[in-house]
Amino acid sequence: MIQARKLAALSAAVMLTFTAAGCGGGKSDSSSKYEDKVKVAETATDGISDIPDEADKELEWLSYFDINPTSAAQEKRVDLTLFERKGGKIKYSQCASTTKYDQLANRLLSNDPPDIFWFEQKMTFPCYCVKGMFQPVDSIVDFDDDMWKDMKGLADQFTLKDEHYVAPINLNVLSSMVYDKDVMEANTLDDPYELYMDGSWTWDTWYDMMDEYCSNAEGDEIRYGINGWFAPFIFQSTGKTLITYDSEKDEYVSNITDPDFDRASSLLYEVQKNGFYNADWYGSANDAFKKNVLFYAMGNWAINPREGDNWGVVPMPRDPNSDTYYTTIGITAYMWVKGSTKSDAVKCWYECARYANTDPDAMEAGKEKFFVTSPYWTEEMYEMANEEPLSDKYVKVVDPGYGISTLLSNDDAATNATKEAVIPYMYTSVMKTDDDGVQFTWTKLRETYSGTIDSELKDFNKEYHKFISK
Repeated sequence: MIQARKLAALSAAVMLTFTAAGCGGGKSDSSSKYEDKVKVAETATDGISDIPDEADKELEWLSYFDINPTSAAQEKRVDLTLFERKGGKIKYSQCASTTKYDQLANRLLSNDPPDIFWFEQKMTFPCYCVKGMFQPVDSIVDFDDDMWKDMKGLADQFTLKDEHYVAPINLNVLSSMVYDKDVMEANTLDDPYELYMDGSWTWDTWYDMMDEYCSNAEGDEIRYGINGWFAPFIFQSTGKTLITYDSEKDEYVSNITDPDFDRASSLLYEVQKNGFYNADWYGSANDAFKKNVLFYAMGNWAINPREGDNWGVVPMPRDPNSDTYYTTIGITAYMWVKGSTKSDAVKCWYECARYANTDPDAMEAGKEKFFVTSPYWTEEMYEMANEEPLSDKYVKVVDPGYGISTLLSNDDAATNATKEAVIPYMYTSVMKTDDDGVQFTWTKLRETYSGTIDSELKDFNKEYHKFISK
């Protein structure tokens, strides 16, 4: 399943942020600098809560990947090193990625809860919080504290009954657009980086560049404007999401009739209709560029320049009808499982993980590590892919529709051909065709799925209101 491969790879990429030791082999100047910074980070524990001597210091981590070093990832992470220095320990209990919530539910029914669980925007919140699988974190996280205050605004989007259920540890960019600067120059196209820097990198300039590039194909040459993962982010660059929380009604509501989605879907419809979109799966930018693709959209893990490559990276293009920059972000967080009583150890683990992503030395160590393992990236590429979209310039967008119900939100349970739940399917479907080869329109998609979305939201809101009334 393509979507599953993308998300698994992205999850693995997120975890690189926490790597704690240098690479093997010979040490370059940059790798030595990296290791020096890591040593500083590893020995720093100021501001991190101690685990009392009488408290249980071992946390059970139920997941489909291990936090501890493994044969495939032998380096110990900074957060784990700090936690162990505080006397903590992580016990790994393995579960399957596709049945993780079922396995967690069985543990809870058996009155044998683990302590921490991986946050995923699909289904974790609000669905499984309302179902009682997780507990609020306010007793162990002070979002007004210097360590957490930068995340308070985002954490406020994950509240039920005025209690926070998610303590964001770190943010990452889910997808960027990479391109070959030499190809741009050879086709007399503007450099997207320069367009971004002067505020002109919008849907319109992106579309016009693809149009010009594809139109200039000669003879039997086939050109494409774009490949990869970008459609949801075009929708969300309007600042809107398919499902939203209505504070006046105190319920989750459908937003599929928003006129901004008509504009976004029309843009994507034209991208597909005019042959700009290469729908094949390519696991790297190199592979996509070999197919005459102008832009490749994907996470950092798939952007792999080699010696001599002259590439550039830009964030998703801005909605031309708005002066506000929006970005869809991935969130690193650990859910506190309901029934876990190890508050001191969980608090310490949260703070160790947060420290690894806020301390200047630790952050610089992570950046140094990145350039050791990705030596042909440039500072410009790194800034555009990792720093710019996470800066205060951008408003961070989270769609609660990824966590409403199995039918709406859970790709793992989807039975359609593309193995997508309704909400993620809606974001990409104007670039798909029906069984007769007819391209879907946004009007047709709304007519097809509005009843399903309304029905699922009605059922969820009943459960939600029952939960908050307790």
